[in-house]
Amino acid sequence: MPFPDAHPRPARRLAREDVYDQLSRWIIEGVLRPAEALRDQDIAERLGVSRTPVREALRRLEDEGLVETALNRWTRIAPLNPDQVAGLYPVIEALETLALHLALPRLGPEEFETLGGINERLGQALWAGDARSAVQADTDFHAVWITRADNAELQGTLHTLKRKFQRIELAYFDHQASSQASISEHAVLVEALRAGQAGAAESALRQNWQRSLQRLGVQMTS
Repeated sequence: MPFPDAHPRPARRLAREDVYDQLSRWIIEGVLRPAEALRDQDIAERLGVSRTPVREALRRLEDEGLVETALNRWTRIAPLNPDQVAGLYPVIEALETLALHLALPRLGPEEFETLGGINERLGQALWAGDARSAVQADTDFHAVWITRADNAELQGTLHTLKRKFQRIELAYFDHQASSQASISEHAVLVEALRAGQAGAAESALRQNWQRSLQRLGVQMTS
């Protein structure tokens, strides 16, 4: 397929990281479609690199479940699997609840203000029907306490899982189904944090994930 324009590569970044970042973006945003075949030579020519960093990036993406290969036969974008959704959400919910629990002592007025601002940005993106900005805002919202949890292993695991989640959300984005519900659920969580109600905040987070799964399930079957 004709690949879209790639972003210029920063001068001091390693080629394999640039290739990985670019391919990841194309897969998650749906530029490269589920089950689409990939040829390392085509990708290398498009990005202006050798085949070695392309192969390294594809192996890494395969480890993350975003690419599939059949030895000596084909390499392709992993199909979107509805069964994966049901397994992905409760794992992210549990790990994010743990992250919020660890982060609570480090969350204060500055973080609450940041969360409120991001939720406003999410609302603007949802009402505009801007899928990419809405998903990014939602990711940024949750990233506040994931980062403040100060646990590299937990953060790395969630990063990998949530990339799959972002791909699914973008593929089935419906701003009308998500708009007011997502904003309201986030607002409840922020208010609980402001009030110092740890249990209520963790409960609000779990409900946000559970209801998000319900909304997505409706969108995927409609």
